[in-house]
Amino acid sequence: MQLKTLFMAAALAAAGTASAGPVGYGAATTGGGGKAAVNVATLAEMQAKIDAYTDNAGLVLNYTGKFDFTKITDVCAQWQKPAQTLEVKNKSNITIRGASDSSANFGIHIAGNAHNIIVQNMMIGLLQGGEAADSISIEGMSSGQPSNIWIDHNTIFASLTSCSGAGDASFDGGIDMKKGAHHITVSYNHVYNYQKVSLNGYSDSDTANVNARTTYHNNRFENVKSRLPLQRFGQTHIFNNYFNNVGTSGINVRMGGLSLIEANYFENVKNPVTSRDSSQIGYWELRNNYVGPGITWDTPSGAVNATNWGTTQSYGSTGYTYTAIPAADVKAKVIATAGARTGLAQ
Repeated sequence: MQLKTLFMAAALAAAGTASAGPVGYGAATTGGGGKAAVNVATLAEMQAKIDAYTDNAGLVLNYTGKFDFTKITDVCAQWQKPAQTLEVKNKSNITIRGASDSSANFGIHIAGNAHNIIVQNMMIGLLQGGEAADSISIEGMSSGQPSNIWIDHNTIFASLTSCSGAGDASFDGGIDMKKGAHHITVSYNHVYNYQKVSLNGYSDSDTANVNARTTYHNNRFENVKSRLPLQRFGQTHIFNNYFNNVGTSGINVRMGGLSLIEANYFENVKNPVTSRDSSQIGYWELRNNYVGPGITWDTPSGAVNATNWGTTQSYGSTGYTYTAIPAADVKAKVIATAGARTGLAQ
């Protein structure tokens, strides 16, 4: 039964347990393991270390750089500058971890034959580079499809400003994955002021994404427009996430994709669970979600909405062990633990 009560759960004490390891489809991810961390303060330094790393024996990068976001007074002028992106192509067994007070104005692109990679505790905001700039992107290429990726405890933000000439692509791409990337866990991230949060499947012809297996849990998605995620093909497990102030659509499952949507907290969300804007619909199993105030719907031609909060297709077993807390408790817990600079609290 879906929880539709409107009472607020008692506030949880901030969790103090450090992140123990990934849960979900990316559970096998260990990154650089126990290798000694190498400090890097700039994008150039980090790229040099990645480029020089050729044996895949393990690399841990501790990013210590700081970017002053208050210097950005015109977000559209910032958006139009050339993109800055860390390229992690055809490399494996890497951890990229932000220091406790670090901040970055560049994206991270994990691509090709890249496996066993962790991105953790990074604060990434207001990227330059237009549509070419994603905060974190994971992409299959002819050389292979990334797998065993853990995106954890990051803070990612942009602006809801619509820039002239950008169409719907202003600040497009918070945590994107496509072209066959698989076995990924996205956990304890705080994403806000983003227009398009998480693409999972590049286009309706991205049939490689049928192999995608992605877990989203304990994330905070707030003051955003859409793609939470936008899923084409593949399977996703979405549990214990907090969705608030979503302006266009939330979880949009398309092209025969299947999602298990479990014990999440929704409030002030337009079209929280839907299938729209593709040539084929997607399907979902809904379990024990908390549906708060401010839920609204629209139904463009061909759309299917979860207005009755009912299941359209059984998901079956995820194949992994996890614990979902009661949906009514999710808001307080996630606000206390999601994002960078939380001590990797769970």
